[in-house]
Amino acid sequence: MATHDKGSTSSSAFSDDSFYSGSGGGVHHFDDSTTRVGEGTSPYDSTTKAFDTTGYTPLDKSTVDNHPAGDPLDDDRRKFGWTAGPDLGLLGLRAVLGGIFVLHGLQKVFGLFGGPGINGFAQSLDKMGYRESVVLAWVTGVTELAGGGLLVLGLFTPLAAAGLLAIMANVIALQYKGGFFGPGGVELELALAGMAFAALFAGPGRAALDYNRSWFRHPLAAGFIALLLGAGGAAVTFFVFR
Repeated sequence: MATHDKGSTSSSAFSDDSFYSGSGGGVHHFDDSTTRVGEGTSPYDSTTKAFDTTGYTPLDKSTVDNHPAGDPLDDDRRKFGWTAGPDLGLLGLRAVLGGIFVLHGLQKVFGLFGGPGINGFAQSLDKMGYRESVVLAWVTGVTELAGGGLLVLGLFTPLAAAGLLAIMANVIALQYKGGFFGPGGVELELALAGMAFAALFAGPGRAALDYNRSWFRHPLAAGFIALLLGAGGAAVTFFVFR
């Protein structure tokens, strides 16, 4: 290894002063007679007008995932798709709930299945403190009969469910003092009201005559509108006619 000194000798007391001050003195360079990697060479070849890529390892494409573009999860799981499960569940809900109210409507309107008929039901309404009992008997019986039938068919589902929910709201308001269990309790009425509320907002499902209608495509908005109508009818019946 050889060393040599550039520049003139400085009179400074320190041999390195000239390196920082730029005046006088010399800078020592060390020459070990070795060539450093890349020194004097360029990755760009002017003759071929291309870069030298011999120092790069090509990408192994077998290690690249071949998932479809745009997959947010980037895995092999199947994307969620609509199934027939909710439709079958809603069909069962409508069939059971609508069937129950159809039978109750037949009892009240026609006196079938051991029912009281219009006159007998009107007398019961009189005892409960309702005015215009005959009119209310017809309204209640027809609402149960028509609303239940529409639910089974899945036609005008929000209005049908709201009408049945209004009837159950009046019954619960009359019987809640009787407790939850027992003959005078509201266990059955609460169950029917809950089913009607579910049908009101969940919609009829695709196995229904309502399929692809405007209220079918907007179940939340249609449910709220029908709920307001049902609540208004229930309030008028309970507070005006009683």
